[in-house]
Amino acid sequence: MAGMRITAAVLEEVGRPAPFAASRPLTLSTVDLDRPGPGELRVRVEAAGLCHSDLSVVDGGRPRPTPMVLGHEAAGLIEELGEGVVDVAVGDRVVMTFLPRCGRCTSCGTDGRLPCGPGSAANTAGDLLGGGRRLSRDGVPLAHHLGVSAFAEQVVVDRRSVVPVPPDVPAEVAALLGCAVLTGGGAVLNAARPQPGSPVMVVGLGGVGMAALLVAQALGHPVVAVDTVRGKLGTAAELGAVRTLTPAEVLEGGVTAPTVVEAAGHPRAFETAVAATAPGGTTVTVGLPHPGARSEVSPLLLTAEARTIVGSYLGSSVPARDVPRYVDLWRQGRLPVEQLVSHRLELGGLNEALDALALGVVLRQVVTC
Repeated sequence: MAGMRITAAVLEEVGRPAPFAASRPLTLSTVDLDRPGPGELRVRVEAAGLCHSDLSVVDGGRPRPTPMVLGHEAAGLIEELGEGVVDVAVGDRVVMTFLPRCGRCTSCGTDGRLPCGPGSAANTAGDLLGGGRRLSRDGVPLAHHLGVSAFAEQVVVDRRSVVPVPPDVPAEVAALLGCAVLTGGGAVLNAARPQPGSPVMVVGLGGVGMAALLVAQALGHPVVAVDTVRGKLGTAAELGAVRTLTPAEVLEGGVTAPTVVEAAGHPRAFETAVAATAPGGTTVTVGLPHPGARSEVSPLLLTAEARTIVGSYLGSSVPARDVPRYVDLWRQGRLPVEQLVSHRLELGGLNEALDALALGVVLRQVVTC
C-alpha cells in the first residue's frame, strides 16, 4: 500500500559495544511507512520514552530481528484509520502499549496474568499483531519493536496496541502510562494486591520502579525504596518514599516488608527482594534480566515462612482496563507521572541517551516529536 516517507531511528544490529555515542547502534534514516491495513491505525508520535527494554535489545540481552525501528513506550494522535476501525477517531490521543491482546486466546482469558500468545509471537517476530510489517527502507522490510516502533515521526500500529485517553492527558504522561506505569504500577495493583495501608518495598528505581513507588503511594501504601545509586534514593525520597536504603543496608539491617516489588531486572536485585520479603509476604518480580541470568533462593524460606513469588509481565495488566484507572489517579492529583520525566531529547540524541540509561543516571528520557 502506498504510504509516506518518515524519519525513524533504526537499530542496524545488536551487540555494538558501549559507549553507544561512539558505536552508533541507532541511525536516523528515511524509511517508508505503509498506510494502515484493516484493523490498524496511523499515529503521529508526540512523545516516546526510552526504556531499559530498548537497551536490552541494543546490547543483545533480548534478541530481536534487525534492522528494526526501536521504541515501544509512546503516545500520539491518530491521523488515519484502517478499514474496520470504528471505535476511535482521527485526532484522538492514544497510549501505545507494547503487548497487544488479541482477546481470544487462552492467555487473554487470565485477566492479565499471562501475556497474549499471538501478541507475544508477533512481538518476537517483529511483526504487527495482524501479521506482517508496515516499515521498509530501500525495499527491505524493517522489523517493528513490540508492535510499536515509536522512535519515529509516525507509526502504523494494530488497534489492539493502543488505548485512547482524553485530550487533557499530556502526551508525556500518556506515553509513560503505556510501559513504566502499566508495568510498575501493575506489579502493585494487579500482581501483589497488598492489604490496605501495608508497606511496600521497591527494589530497583528506574522508570518502572519509580512508577511502582508512585502507584503504591497513590493507593495508600508507605514505600521503602531500594537502589544501589544514591542519587536515585534521593529522588525516591523527593517522590515520597518513607525510607530509602541500599541493598546492603536492607540485608545487613534485616529490613523487610510484606510486599516487595523487584524492578531492576538483575539476579542480585531479585535475591535482595526475596530476602527482604517478610514471612507470609509476596515478592513480585517485573524486571527483565538477561535470559542467562540465574539467582539462588532457598526453597525452605518459601515453605517454612509461607512466602509467595509472583512473576508479572507488563504488570499483569489489561491495558484497556488499567490505563483509565491510572488516568483517574493522575486527574485526582494522586499519581504525578510527569515527575518521572528526567530528560527530553530529539531522535538524533538516542545513542547518547542509551549511554545515560546504561549508567543508571536517569529515570525516563522522553523523545518529543
